[in-house]
Amino acid sequence: MTAHVESVREPLPAPPGYGRNSIADVFTSAAAALGLEGFDNALGLPVARRICVVMVDGLGKALLKQRGGHAPFLRQYLENSRTLGSAFPSTTVASLASLGTGLEPGRHGMVGYDVLDPLQDKVVNQLGNWDEGVDPLLWQPNPTVLEQVAAELPVVTVSLPKFAASGMTRAALRGGTFVPAVTGHARTQAAAEHLAAHDKVLMYLYFNELDKAGHRYGCGSAQWGNALEELDSAMRRLSAALPSDTLLLLTADHGMLDVAPEQRIDYSADPLLTAGVRHTAGEPRMVHLYFEPDAGPAHREQLLQSWRQAFGRQAWVLTREEAVSHGLFGQVEAAVLPRIGDVLVAAREPLALYDLRRVAPAAMEQIGQHGSLTRAEREVPLLTLANTAGGAGARVSAGTAGRGRRRRG
Repeated sequence: MTAHVESVREPLPAPPGYGRNSIADVFTSAAAALGLEGFDNALGLPVARRICVVMVDGLGKALLKQRGGHAPFLRQYLENSRTLGSAFPSTTVASLASLGTGLEPGRHGMVGYDVLDPLQDKVVNQLGNWDEGVDPLLWQPNPTVLEQVAAELPVVTVSLPKFAASGMTRAALRGGTFVPAVTGHARTQAAAEHLAAHDKVLMYLYFNELDKAGHRYGCGSAQWGNALEELDSAMRRLSAALPSDTLLLLTADHGMLDVAPEQRIDYSADPLLTAGVRHTAGEPRMVHLYFEPDAGPAHREQLLQSWRQAFGRQAWVLTREEAVSHGLFGQVEAAVLPRIGDVLVAAREPLALYDLRRVAPAAMEQIGQHGSLTRAEREVPLLTLANTAGGAGARVSAGTAGRGRRRRG
């Protein structure tokens, strides 16, 4: 049984700055900086003919500062870097979908690692193996930024082969040419070659090694530090190999923090926390709870209070309506609303919550976690590693540029 304590309501942090300084604004700003009409350069990126956006899965800004000794090349750009916000939840599915579409999660509909599909009345995964009953093109029907840019100039994605036709790619990152490459060295080499092959191009370059190391070993581990060293070397090589008039940017989808074994909790062991709940979903640090259809107002309020009594000192426990009105998901479309849990539990302390009726016990072995609203999870860097418009090797921080109407799908 979970130890119950007096409920404490902490104020919710400010919502992500969708349209101002979030991960959703990176590709749209890049498109504007390439001179394409209809996109808002919200981030004030400098004009360039070639732009390469490096997406590092799991590289929170706080982590880069803390472990900067492993990244001497990247560290030198931290002082002049910007801080962006991840999407909410602060997880790969939501943030990469916002990056790819330029939209907030309430519009693109990818609101968690796994969520309820109301049409099938079942929880579906949006990152790994997609459910056969879910068509990625229908689940996320908005045109991606890559698709829109590819109608006017070359677009290249350099990533791992397994992502070429994944559900995630088809839903949120479709458009342009996909170049598969396994190792980090192969990816940077392919990126340099394809940048040089085009007079004007938008490139997306993806690295997931840090996230994998963090989940398995923890972001304070030697293995995570080794992965950061490899990334740092890869970025140094790529920066040195850029053709003229290229802007090289690096950002991330979310940060991460480590959760001790005793703080990884099976909440399904407490019947007060599952009574009247039909489905559970989300991430260990951002749980979605969906009520049974016949759960009345009194029952719903009792469940909410049970969660607040159990975890009110360690998490924000809020209703769907509270989350939506606060703007956590941005504007929310009617079709997306039932994908969001009736109750959301977003961890504030280093805590991870599991439903072992639904997930394998091995899931509780993950050390590094993310998904919630803490600064460690939601604040990511935007580094300008190179801007060779002023000559090979010139490096500047992102400045200001003209702004226009945002193309919003």
